[in-house]
Amino acid sequence: MFTIGDFARHGRVSVRMLRHYDAVGLLRPAHVDPYSGYRYYQATQLARLNRVIALKDLGFTLDQVRSILDEDISTEELRGMLRLRRAELESAATEAAARMARVEARLRTIESEGTMPPNDVVVTSLPPIRAAELTATAASFEPQDIGPVIGPLFDELCRRLDDAGTTPVGPGVARYEEAPGEDPIITVRAAIPVAGEAGGLPIVEVPGVPLAATIIHHGPMDGVLPTAHALDHWIAAHGYRPVGLAREVSLDCPADTTAWVTELQQPIIAV
Repeated sequence: MFTIGDFARHGRVSVRMLRHYDAVGLLRPAHVDPYSGYRYYQATQLARLNRVIALKDLGFTLDQVRSILDEDISTEELRGMLRLRRAELESAATEAAARMARVEARLRTIESEGTMPPNDVVVTSLPPIRAAELTATAASFEPQDIGPVIGPLFDELCRRLDDAGTTPVGPGVARYEEAPGEDPIITVRAAIPVAGEAGGLPIVEVPGVPLAATIIHHGPMDGVLPTAHALDHWIAAHGYRPVGLAREVSLDCPADTTAWVTELQQPIIAV
């Protein structure tokens, strides 16, 4: 038999929590001394305590925990519930990290308002490109909507080009087209330049652009907003107007996204 203090230490919980579980009928002591009122627990009760803690971490209320335990849930069923909860928590953590990255990008954009890159913008023409291309749609042009679409498109392109034994002849190009409407759907186009056939992939000619303002972005595309807004400021300040949405050319995209190098190419016309 364990004293309540020893049982709490073995179960990695507080004595106060054990008293509460006793009060609500969730985990009764195996024995209570009728004279001193001291609570004593058996080692076999650790199994029920572990289930209580696990179910609480799944988000169940104590009343729900009691109902589940009274139904004598099996170890395999509990393991499945814990695995599901782990997947939910991992997904929430990933989304939270992405949200933080977007907040940081917005903050950097706000901090850089009114500033422009003096030497980083290059005005040039863009030649046409023969490329294998795949398309999909995104709900908006926001990074959180574009990222989950453009990444898999390029993954699929690379896989199919590898299967076909086709070697790209240039970096990947992402293009975006905005359908008219109050909440427009974005057509996402992922293209990789090729010289020959591409294993059945659609071959298109990415049209050339007479005039484009370009700037280099370093780092993951979740943080592209400050660079894109700096380019927008430069365009407005130098007597140009953007035409459509900017292209993104992946100059270098290693496994470490902080080392990505992407050129933003914004078609423009003189005002």
